[in-house]
Amino acid sequence: MTRAVSLAAGSVAVALAVLAMKLVAWWLTGSVALFADALESVVNVAAAAAALVAVHYAAQPADANHPYGHDKAEYFSAVLEGALILVAAFIILHECWQVWQAPREPELSLIAFGVALTATAVNGAWCAVLFKQGKRLRSPALLADARHLLADVVTSIGVLLGVALALASGLLWLDPLLAALTAVNILFSGARLVRESVGGLMDEAVSPQMLARIRATVAAEAEGAIEAHDIRSRQAGRSTFIEFHLVVPGDMRVVEAHAICDRVEAALKAELGSAIITIHVEPDTKAKHSGVLVL
Repeated sequence: MTRAVSLAAGSVAVALAVLAMKLVAWWLTGSVALFADALESVVNVAAAAAALVAVHYAAQPADANHPYGHDKAEYFSAVLEGALILVAAFIILHECWQVWQAPREPELSLIAFGVALTATAVNGAWCAVLFKQGKRLRSPALLADARHLLADVVTSIGVLLGVALALASGLLWLDPLLAALTAVNILFSGARLVRESVGGLMDEAVSPQMLARIRATVAAEAEGAIEAHDIRSRQAGRSTFIEFHLVVPGDMRVVEAHAICDRVEAALKAELGSAIITIHVEPDTKAKHSGVLVL
């Protein structure tokens, strides 16, 4: 968790540096497309700050009021980031309409293009770091930041190519058009981010692939039991919550059933990392023969 907080703090620093560079590029050229790109970086700063707060809060240990921990705090950050992306997109579209009605020629500046390219390179490098570490740490906030930065990098490359084309061809309408396409791109990015984050807040089940791993692990490690059924799961930040019923022979001793449960829990945690597992032991009269057969 200390690593996650450090990465979130790094995101704030990178976002501020990139914003400064993009504002310089826009100031030197007057391009509405570069303005749109800079405005998206304003969102990056706000989102990175929110992610830092959320990751720090999520790192707090479970307490009496939050016995299952604070992992879901990261989803709030991701929802906020998605909402900020949507707001930025609408502001960009408004600016595009103003410039479309009264086109103005951006000023060619190699310095401005160099600054903008540097900002894009910094964003791309940090995006790669966040993707790698966000997956390793299973952090929704860091992964949301990484996805947003990836959209920003793609947008920035398109904007720079478009502004160069507008200047070379003299077609001034290309500048606001590219800015509008930028807005549409980040609208989709924001909507997808909100949907994924809301899914986490709504206790969405784990992916079919992860569920298959859970079932395979239970089947492999529950020797001595009869079956496992009613398997349910959900993801909350870094933690995977799993619960199911384990059917054992009616004459099995409690200590033996407990040993099976311990073995299954240890295997699931080794397979999935951070996992909170609840197993309800039942006698063979409760067998459904519709779950994971272990005999």
